Amino acid sequence: MATLAPMRIALLLTLLTSPAAAWEATTDNICTLTHETADAHIHLTYDPSKPLYTLAITQTSAPWQPTPWFAMRFIGPNEIIISTPQHALTNNGHTLNVADSGFDNVLDGLQFNTMALAFTEAKTVTIPLKGAAPEVQKFRDCTAAYLY
Repeated sequence: MATLAPMRIALLLTLLTSPAAAWEATTDNICTLTHETADAHIHLTYDPSKPLYTLAITQTSAPWQPTPWFAMRFIGPNEIIISTPQHALTNNGHTLNVADSGFDNVLDGLQFNTMALAFTEAKTVTIPLKGAAPEVQKFRDCTAAYLY
């Protein structure tokens, strides 16, 4: 039986233990867009029965701290900063949730930039946007199917 070189074994173990970095949109009764980094899980939904968009950012390490506002800064060719005092913490503070009837600025930021910073007064989470654009478009197409 052939043996793998130590470098190949290390690479294989890294790939198997690393979180999936791909953005993924699903188009069922509720439209979803998800992404996972080493530090956080990002989950957007659109529920046409309400109609309502939601964003949940779950920290895998230290929890979010209660603060009066939450903001996102999108860095790239279409830079934008958005903020809200209308956020909530769940999951023992590990998940920050935002809900609204419109998310166009969030979707524009995700689709047309290279990085997002989700932050409060106490914490910043960096979200790379490589590969997000086509999945955000699928999410938009899903939501548009319910709007008309």
